[in-house]
Amino acid sequence: MRHLLPLLVAVPLLGAAVLIAVGRRLPRSAAETVACAVSGATAGLALVLLLDSSPPLIEWVGAWYPKDGQSVGIVLTGDSAGLGMAALASLLTLAALAYSWHYFDEPPHGHAGAFPALVLLFQGGMCGFAIAGDLFDAFVFFELMSVVAYALTGYRVDEARAVQGAMTFGVVNSLGAYFVLTGIGLLYARTGELSLVKIGRGLDAHGGPDALTLAAFVLVLTGLLVKAAAVPFHFWLPDAHAVAPTPVCMLLSGVMVELGAYGVWRVYGTVFSGPGGVPAADFTRALVALGVLTAAVGAVMCWYQRHIKRLLAYSTVAHTGLFLVGIGVLRPEADDGVALYVLGHAGVKAALFACAGILLNRYGSVDELALHGRARELRGVAVMFAVGALALAGLPPFGTGLGKAVAEEAVGGPLTVVYVLASAVTGGAVLRVTGRVFLGLGRRPEEHPEDETTGSGERPETLHRLTRVPGTMRAVPAVLLAAALAVGVAPGFAGLVARAVNESGSGGAAGLVHWTGAGVLLGLLSALLAIGLAAVAVTRPGPLSEPGWALPLRRLQSGHIGDYVAWLLVGTTLLGALALPGVLGG
Repeated sequence: MRHLLPLLVAVPLLGAAVLIAVGRRLPRSAAETVACAVSGATAGLALVLLLDSSPPLIEWVGAWYPKDGQSVGIVLTGDSAGLGMAALASLLTLAALAYSWHYFDEPPHGHAGAFPALVLLFQGGMCGFAIAGDLFDAFVFFELMSVVAYALTGYRVDEARAVQGAMTFGVVNSLGAYFVLTGIGLLYARTGELSLVKIGRGLDAHGGPDALTLAAFVLVLTGLLVKAAAVPFHFWLPDAHAVAPTPVCMLLSGVMVELGAYGVWRVYGTVFSGPGGVPAADFTRALVALGVLTAAVGAVMCWYQRHIKRLLAYSTVAHTGLFLVGIGVLRPEADDGVALYVLGHAGVKAALFACAGILLNRYGSVDELALHGRARELRGVAVMFAVGALALAGLPPFGTGLGKAVAEEAVGGPLTVVYVLASAVTGGAVLRVTGRVFLGLGRRPEEHPEDETTGSGERPETLHRLTRVPGTMRAVPAVLLAAALAVGVAPGFAGLVARAVNESGSGGAAGLVHWTGAGVLLGLLSALLAIGLAAVAVTRPGPLSEPGWALPLRRLQSGHIGDYVAWLLVGTTLLGALALPGVLGG
């Protein structure tokens, strides 16, 4: 079975090549059918390999096997965690392609294969990153993701806003990639290896950590945290989501950001966790501090958005902070919780973006205030939006709720409060949108002069505004929400996820994952707080709608690339300062 690993990358890349070559001659339905078939086949292959991934599948591409302990080939590692992420990326890609069936207006220059080919390239990059066994090839797939996501973000190239959002994405993520490449160079200079496992062994053989180790750690993690949209590396994400096509938003928030967090977990556990790497206490301090900051800033900024796609983007930032906190405490149970949380969040967030796309293409707006009461006829979409909001808040028995409950128990103490508040605020913001837009509750709040990005006057992504919502656009978010629910209720599924994660990153330590009384109560508390916040915001908008104290945070999202680059450097410095004491002590 290991010989099939390269196909996880090769199949979508070949499918994209075929669509590019013959896309001008294919009718649109044929091009989209081919793309869905290729994406679905890759997802099926990932699931088949996942069932046969214990022990991990190792494949040297092109039969370039190591000789006398030295290697120059490309190694793919098909352990349970990597294959699980590849399966998630592939399934979500299939969902995005199904959602976009006959979705856009005419493709550029009549090339029916352009958009689905780009999506397949994106899928290939995500799958490659998930199963890469050496750091340089992980960087290569990392860059493939970035380049294609840049093109997808600016797909509507005739719009200035789309070009600006794509430029922001491209510059910030390219800088993150350069940081990763520089860190790889330092590690190669120290160890002479590129394999993740061998780099870790080389650092351990060298002795305790030093300045070079710290520099490599900071540079590599900076690039991964840019991809994960952690504060203060996050500014590209809301700008990109505001202009990217809806199916692209489903992939950016549903899986690409999660792959950044997965990269942090993988690289630290394999490369830097030994005696020659960064001490556990320093890694915990750095990642938990950034995670708490990310959760807090993301939740506050989420609450004070009226642009619905930006609101959902900031909720992704907040939940990324919770993922990083769980990874940072370095406990197997927390890893299990984060894995379940990621799976549930992927389905919920993709479904919410799909519903936002329906609003955009029905009314030409994603402005919460301008849409007040206008979507009353979209009852099914309203139900899905409300269900997604409660799932974001951690309501049992959704997978987000189970993952949140397991992670809360593992992190313990004050960090549990962070989980409860961040999930409640983000869920409450989405519930507030549901009440105003779909139910017309409360009076329309007053405009604020600082609301520069409103979401009004958007150009629909379909040829004409939708008078009837296509069945695929309704079915995809419904299936995604059902999948998020299944993560929390399917018998034995949580145990399988925990076993897969622990075998891949915790030495095979067994984790017992199940609903507990405390977890259910905290999930209900988060959901009730979300409902309460939304109710107060709708009925008494004054106190919770005045963004005065949050204005400094809002002004940081300036839209100027230079500002974002400066904050990237600030974040890199902060990460180094948080990890420095262990190196000095060594």
